[in-house]
Amino acid sequence: MATAGKVIRCKAAVAWEPRKPLSIEDVDVAPAKAHEVRIKVVATSVCHTDWQCLYEAGNASNLRPFPLVLGHEGAGVVESVGAEVTKFAPGSFYSTAHKYHSFGFSSLFYSFFSLLKHFVVVFPSGDKVIPLFLPCCGKCDRCKSDKTNLCKKNWENMQAGVLADGTSRISCRGQQVYQFLGVSSFSQYTVLPDTSLAKIDAAAPLDRVCLLGCGVSTGYGAAVQTAKVENGSSCAVFGLGAVGLAAIMGCKEVMASRIIAVDINPEKFEKAKEFGATDCVNPRDHTGKTIQQVVVEMTDGGVDYALECVGSPVIMRNALESTREAGGTCVIAGWTETETMSVPVIKILMGRTLKGTYFGGWKSAEDVPKLVEKYMQKKLKLDEFITHSLPLAKINDAFQLLVNGESIRTVISLGEETDKPERTPA
Repeated sequence: MATAGKVIRCKAAVAWEPRKPLSIEDVDVAPAKAHEVRIKVVATSVCHTDWQCLYEAGNASNLRPFPLVLGHEGAGVVESVGAEVTKFAPGSFYSTAHKYHSFGFSSLFYSFFSLLKHFVVVFPSGDKVIPLFLPCCGKCDRCKSDKTNLCKKNWENMQAGVLADGTSRISCRGQQVYQFLGVSSFSQYTVLPDTSLAKIDAAAPLDRVCLLGCGVSTGYGAAVQTAKVENGSSCAVFGLGAVGLAAIMGCKEVMASRIIAVDINPEKFEKAKEFGATDCVNPRDHTGKTIQQVVVEMTDGGVDYALECVGSPVIMRNALESTREAGGTCVIAGWTETETMSVPVIKILMGRTLKGTYFGGWKSAEDVPKLVEKYMQKKLKLDEFITHSLPLAKINDAFQLLVNGESIRTVISLGEETDKPERTPA
C-alpha cells in the first residue's frame, strides 16, 4: 500500500470555533501509532449531538477544544494499522497499469493502462468497520460486567479530543485539530484506537450501516436492551428524531400493545406510525394539561415504559411522571452534558424506576456487528431513517435540514466527488 506509514492529505469539515459553519479544508492525517487504526471514511450521518457541540451555547460547545473535526456516525474501510494491532486487516491498493506491465505487455498497452488508472476507482480490500465513540476493550472491569457498557479505556482522552498519547492525528495549516469523541468521521480519513472500531460484514452497505454508530443503536437499545420492554406493555416515546423512531421500532419488535409517540412537530407523526406508533400526541394540542397528565389519562394510570429521546431535563421529568406507580420505568436516552434534572422524590418513592442509557446499553465492539447482521437479514430498519444524501461539501446544509426538522438522518458521502447528486428516498 502506497499510503501506509505516510501522512495522508484529504478533505475534512473543520469547526474552527463554536457557533460558526464548518469549513471544508485540506487536512493532514498522520499514520496510526501502536494500537491504532487509520480508516478511510466512506459515509457518515449527521447526528444532533454534532450540531449541539458546535452551536448550542452553554452546552457541549464549551466543553470541547477547537479547532475540531466533528462526526461520530461513520463507516469505512481499514487503510492501515499501527504496531500491535491484530484484529483488523488493512486494504491493498493497486493500479491496472502496474498489473499488466508486470506481465510483460508492450509499451503501448502499458501507456494505455497508465492513462486508464486515472479513471479507475481504487478498490480497498481492508476490513469494513464502524467507528465507535464508546470504546470496548473487553478487558476492564466494566467490559467484563453485565451491568454496564461504559468501557474506561481511553475515555478521558476521547472526551478531550485526543488519542492515548495526548495528541490528535489530524492537523490543518500546521495546527493540531482535535478529534470529536475520538472519531471525527467528517474527515475522509481518521485514526482511532483499535478498541474503538467494530469489524462488520464485508457485504454491508456503508452508507446505511453508518447509522448504527450512534442514534439508531441508542434508541433501539434503549427499548430492547435497557428498558427491556415487554410483550403487551404500554410505552410512551418522547421525541421523534432518529433516536425516538428507533425506540418505537424496538417497542414494536417486542410487541408492546400501545406505543404513544410524543412530539411538538405533527409532521413527524406519519413516520412514527410507520415505525409502529399506535397513538401520536402533540403537547400543544392540550392546553390546560401537562403532557404527563394527558398520557396518564390515555392509559388509565400511566405507561409501563417511557423513553425520553430529546435530552431536555423538562421532558425527562415529563416522561418519568407519565409512567405508572408501582413498577413504571423511565429510560433517558437523550443527550445533555451540563443540564440538571429536578424530580419530586415522591415520584420515585412510589415505585417508579429512572434509568439512563448510553449507546443503548450495547457493548459497542461486540454488539454493533450483530446489529449490522440484523439489518442484513432485514430484521432491523435503517433505510427508512435516511431522508437525504449529500456530499461533504454541503455538510452545513445537512445541519440546517436537521435543525429545521426537515430530516431524520442525512448521509454524507466522503468520496472524491464533490458534485454527487443529492438523493431523497421516497
